[in-house]
Amino acid sequence: QVQLMESGGGLVQPGGSLRLSCAASKSSINLRGWYRQALGKERELVARITGGGAAYYADSVKGRFTISRDNAKNAVYLQMSSLKSDDTAVYYCFENLGYLEVWGQGTLVTVSS
Repeated sequence: QVQLMESGGGLVQPGGSLRLSCAASKSSINLRGWYRQALGKERELVARITGGGAAYYADSVKGRFTISRDNAKNAVYLQMSSLKSDDTAVYYCFENLGYLEVWGQGTLVTVSS
């Protein structure tokens, strides 16, 4: 079973940028993406990308976040710009295996001045 590990989270000021990375233990063309969960809130799908590169974004991040993947490196990225305090959350990378969705451990993003 694939294992996923996120990196790149941290503290950033409002209006700033961060790039999250997700390293997968196996190569795949499965659907991959990012969820996030803020304290006291439900999990939210942020973005997802097919093996061919077709991307979907939640309305809340459209125009500010960009998802990409490098299949040769078994990696998925989330470039986040114009960050707001509402973007503060734990961000989880996932891969959809069809019968199962695998998650990473998450990386915390805090947007605060």
